[in-house]
Amino acid sequence: MRFAQRTHPSRIGPLLHVLFFLLLSSSLSAQVTGRWVTIDDETGKKKSVVEITESNGVLSGRVVKLFREPSEEQDPICKQCDPSDDRYNKKVIGMEIIRNMKKDGDEWDDGTILDPSNGNVYDCKIWVENGKLQLRGYVAFFFRTQTWIRE
Repeated sequence: MRFAQRTHPSRIGPLLHVLFFLLLSSSLSAQVTGRWVTIDDETGKKKSVVEITESNGVLSGRVVKLFREPSEEQDPICKQCDPSDDRYNKKVIGMEIIRNMKKDGDEWDDGTILDPSNGNVYDCKIWVENGKLQLRGYVAFFFRTQTWIRE
């Protein structure tokens, strides 16, 4: 009769560290919360940093930084927002642009996103794909998807 050889306790520690790291990194890559750099679809330049947070199962996102040209207004307000919107004439930095997103499997949807540059509010869906945030804004049957990168 042969008995299985026991693994020495000093060898288990490194294995547990590797396993923990792999589990942690895979959960972080699928996590939508955190700070994300938005990229302009047309120019490919950084536009802003949006911090996405979750509270009581609802996701929201706030602009925490803008990347502006020297000739542009450095601390703009949302002049284009609908006057009935509580964000009308408010500063874009600090503004909540993602609202009321709810988890649906691996995605978040049923919420909205505001584009402060034109004041339009779109229905929205968010998910992480290959470590990058995919954000899709809808108007009726038309949609546009942006890719944001983790800061």
